[in-house]
Amino acid sequence: MAARWSSENVVVEFRDAQATAMSVDCLGRHAVLSGRRFLYVVNLETPSEAPRKIGRQSKWDVGTVQWNPHKTESHVFAASSNQRVDLYTWRDGSGEVHTSLQGHTRVISDLDWSWFEPEYLVTSSVDTYIYIWDTRDTRKPTVALSAVAGASQVKWNRRNQHILASSHDGDVRIWDKRKPNTAVEYVAAHLSKIHGLDWHPENEYILATSSQDNSVRFWDYRQPRKYLNILSCQVPVWKARYTPFSNGLVTVMVPQLRRENSLLLWSTLDLNSPVHAFVGHDDVVLEFQWRPQKEGSKDYQLVTWSRDQTLRIWRVDPQLQKLCSNDLVDELMEGMSLTSESEKTLSPHEPQPSSGLAIDDLLDQDGDLSGLSSSRQEAPGLPQTLQQEFSLVNLQIRNVNVEMDAVNRSCIVSAHFGSHQVRLVVKFPAQYPNNAAPAFQFVSPTSIPTAMRTKIQKILTDTSLQKVKRNQNCLEPCVRQLVSCMESYMTQEDGTAANPYVLSNPVTPTLPAFPRVTNTYGSYQDANIPFPRTSGARFCGTGCLMYFTRPITMHRAVPPTEPTPRSLSALSAYHSGILTPMKMRTESQSTLRLYSGSPTRSDKETVSISSFYYKERKSRRFKTKREGTDYSNRPIKLAGKIIIQEISCLLPVHKILGETYILNVNDIQETCQKNAAAALIVGRRDVAKKPMS
Repeated sequence: MAARWSSENVVVEFRDAQATAMSVDCLGRHAVLSGRRFLYVVNLETPSEAPRKIGRQSKWDVGTVQWNPHKTESHVFAASSNQRVDLYTWRDGSGEVHTSLQGHTRVISDLDWSWFEPEYLVTSSVDTYIYIWDTRDTRKPTVALSAVAGASQVKWNRRNQHILASSHDGDVRIWDKRKPNTAVEYVAAHLSKIHGLDWHPENEYILATSSQDNSVRFWDYRQPRKYLNILSCQVPVWKARYTPFSNGLVTVMVPQLRRENSLLLWSTLDLNSPVHAFVGHDDVVLEFQWRPQKEGSKDYQLVTWSRDQTLRIWRVDPQLQKLCSNDLVDELMEGMSLTSESEKTLSPHEPQPSSGLAIDDLLDQDGDLSGLSSSRQEAPGLPQTLQQEFSLVNLQIRNVNVEMDAVNRSCIVSAHFGSHQVRLVVKFPAQYPNNAAPAFQFVSPTSIPTAMRTKIQKILTDTSLQKVKRNQNCLEPCVRQLVSCMESYMTQEDGTAANPYVLSNPVTPTLPAFPRVTNTYGSYQDANIPFPRTSGARFCGTGCLMYFTRPITMHRAVPPTEPTPRSLSALSAYHSGILTPMKMRTESQSTLRLYSGSPTRSDKETVSISSFYYKERKSRRFKTKREGTDYSNRPIKLAGKIIIQEISCLLPVHKILGETYILNVNDIQETCQKNAAAALIVGRRDVAKKPMS
């Protein structure tokens, strides 16, 4: 072990630890490193000293370790190992296990202490259950949440003591411990596995997810269909967590080469580039946590543990923190302090100075500036400035370009649809979006007919009115509505040109309020709809196995090595037959087909499930031996078989035995004889044993 000090950080090497997890206590005094044979407790005040060791009696590595976040329980930390969680106490330089939590039947993937109740701990596992434990009674969990699918992450909400979130592959489920029967909300967050979850420290509805798909996404779970913002990266993101100051975010990447910087600090107000890179580790950072500082100090310290077996303590000074802050917040905070001093000298009859912005409107119910700290991440249902809306809008749609001008409160939408061009000018009134809708006007070189322009303008006006009545932003929904209308128009135009028997002046039917392309799949509305299954199996409680398969005439249009899409919203990426899930991760955003917008298609093609599967069209000719009848015109079945298989002999339980078994407490010998005979009748010799004489 060696320690090196510099002006920026402290570096401590633990070459023999081979630790896989790390945690810092809520007082900032100790860090625990989890190895296979020992737990190493490091004194962060004097990190160069040899760490204290706590012996472990387990052949399994520690998956997760975490100190209790409450000062009254700062001496307690939990460590998960396989299917068990051990609770340790650390006092006077020594530690020991004082109790264990056992209930999961598969390996535990994550654990998290409650921010409100120091006795509550939640654990997630591959066994599909999420358990909430009360450490005062460790015999069994107090609440069991059944998720059907295994969970990889679980985190308590920082502002609401009843809410927690769990990740399942690429999905997120929001739970209320008072309603344990089912999740209160589902978020189809990513198409790849989620590696990290983190709740916003001030806003109880917002959380960040980091994924294998090279992105970090920010969500308001009240509106789960559309993420608030996205941080796109070139490599998978292992962890992403909010900072305890301003609007910062720290991410850990999985670099392709070890010399690349993987630990980055971002400002959530501008996700185009990181504001700082923590350079020093030679390998991937396994864990990072913030160390609380003494009262009065404005510095923060970031403690990191890497695969290179070094622990580093980074100093984050006020100048670095300011890169993540909002100038408006700083000015208001300074103005509030000055105002509070001046108010003492002003008489009650003198007018109070005004900064032009009501502080009461910015304070939440608890009296803090949570609304300001998340100004760029507030829910889309709340009023935002036009500049904020423009910066958060996500309109990466093929052949569509949007030029936004916040100063003149306008934007220009230019698009190409086949042989037609569209140029739409959108003007935003000063009161927008507070019950004030923008104005839409088509300008040259728009080439669609006047009647079609009028209909689209009416649809856009209706859509914008529905949004602004609820003080919601409407630019992105209106642009997507425009694309959907034009695709419907192009479909109708293609059908008219292909049919020479259509009247020259047909009566054009009125477009619906929310038009959609017929018989297409893969739009952003389908983000929560799973891809149709073509085979599956399920065990039944009656001793049967029910399974179904796809028809022998249905084949995959893509190579069998590629996975099946998780949802219909990903289907459009398969439409070209070139883009596959593996290629999606390497292609640039400009070359990818649209994921979250309206369906992407060519002029005469539509995205459908048949773009992933195709049906064999060869006819079959056969004759029966008895009659020699020709069945060449017999239609091929398009549906697979549903098969019910009797498997009672393979299961540890049996329905008939449950009906025929007896229990006579007055004559145990008779009970054994009759139950053994019943087992032999159904052929269960494994449970039929010779009764005692």
